[in-house]
Amino acid sequence: MNIEQARRNMIDRQICVGGNVHSQEVLDLLAGVRRECFVPPAYAAFAFADIEIPLPCGENMLTPMTEARLLQAIAPRQHERVLEIGTGSGYMAALLAHRARHVTTIEIEPSLQAFAQNNLAAYGVANVEVTLGDGAQGWGTAEAAYDVIVLSGALPVLPEAFLRQIKVGGRIAAFLGDAPLMRAQIITRIAETGYAAVTLFESCIQPLREATKLSRFRF
Repeated sequence: MNIEQARRNMIDRQICVGGNVHSQEVLDLLAGVRRECFVPPAYAAFAFADIEIPLPCGENMLTPMTEARLLQAIAPRQHERVLEIGTGSGYMAALLAHRARHVTTIEIEPSLQAFAQNNLAAYGVANVEVTLGDGAQGWGTAEAAYDVIVLSGALPVLPEAFLRQIKVGGRIAAFLGDAPLMRAQIITRIAETGYAAVTLFESCIQPLREATKLSRFRF
């Protein structure tokens, strides 16, 4: 397989045409951060395919198109602190880390935490902290601690804790709803008590492990 041609095809066909992603920053990021370095060896041939690649413990990587559309919508900046829930292989954390100041990513499965840590270390990503824990209901107690929050697994509704943990002007990328129909949304904190939600697209992805604990807040 010609890896660079496969990467170019992924960007040009899946992401630009199929995903309507035209942010040059995002396209450069996908060209520069080597996805094949974060895929389990057994699935190396599918690193650039438009599929959810299986991970240990029954989890999956998001498709390249989904990753690109989220990155374009949240547009992380160099001074920003990011929280990700659901580390998986570490690839989304690596993408975020190349655009943001620091990424804290939470993984509930010890084997996946180790897999992601090894991937990130081997790739030389130093501004990501991979923490073992359950982040489905928020992470930590600090108010307005993050500029960007990315939920890399689905939730039926958005727990209120995430709304408190995002700064004014900050963005939350979340997949909300129940299978087979979920909505990828960007929730922006526009004031101390004000939030605005935009639906990007409909999807159906793997739920977070503890996603059955419902919250009252729904967009």
